[in-house]
Amino acid sequence: MRIEAGRFTVRLAESDADVAAAQRLRYRVFVEEMGAHASPEEHEARCERDEFDPYFDHLLLIDNEAASEDPMDKVAGAYRLMTGDMARRGIGFYGASEYDLGRLVDYPRETLELGRSCVSAEHRGGAGMHLLWTGLGQYVAERNVEIMFGVASFHGADVAPLAQPLSHLHYNHLAPEDLRVRALPEHFTAMDILPPDEVNRAEALRLIPALIKAYLRLGGFVGEGAYVDRDFNTVDVCLLMDTSRMVQRYRSFYSRADRGSAARVLG
Repeated sequence: MRIEAGRFTVRLAESDADVAAAQRLRYRVFVEEMGAHASPEEHEARCERDEFDPYFDHLLLIDNEAASEDPMDKVAGAYRLMTGDMARRGIGFYGASEYDLGRLVDYPRETLELGRSCVSAEHRGGAGMHLLWTGLGQYVAERNVEIMFGVASFHGADVAPLAQPLSHLHYNHLAPEDLRVRALPEHFTAMDILPPDEVNRAEALRLIPALIKAYLRLGGFVGEGAYVDRDFNTVDVCLLMDTSRMVQRYRSFYSRADRGSAARVLG
């Protein structure tokens, strides 16, 4: 797959060098910005990586007009993608270390795990981010994915300041029973921290990260329980989504692009 629009290209990684460039972006975002733990080897290489990387597809947003001429600095956005079929043939889902994913492992239709999603600071919320989502929609459509899921993070490993957003998610966006994955017992952190009548919707929404709100706008749900990831300095929730709405957005993009209006679609 390959999508070209203005200064950006979206495509899957085609080489070890492409994957390393995604890992360099992940290092800048997760380690340098968010304070995630990294090994001495990762610090030396300035790449955030793990044993799951070889088993995932890596979707890249490439800024062809980036100031740096180093190809390692041209990747402006990235996703790790693993279908259920890939998980069964390989290492399994990354999220299984945080959540009981049995219902998704045995799901009768194709699933897709998203991970390590990040966009460089200068492109968050802009055209590049929307184009990355368009590429994700193409990937989903081509593989007939029906359920998409993955852990999404709040910055910081302290649950107390997140009482409002976590409670709001629990009471208003809990996944239906047949898809309701649950944080593993040894890591389970309750999300219904406040009683319903003490949840302030406006305050909760203010504290929910933009990426999580984007999934919710597309009809997303959350699993039960949060996971405190001290290595990454985050509190994680598991997001799940029926992909039909994302596929419709992808098809809408191409129908408008065919009429010459791609620039308007990309903001």
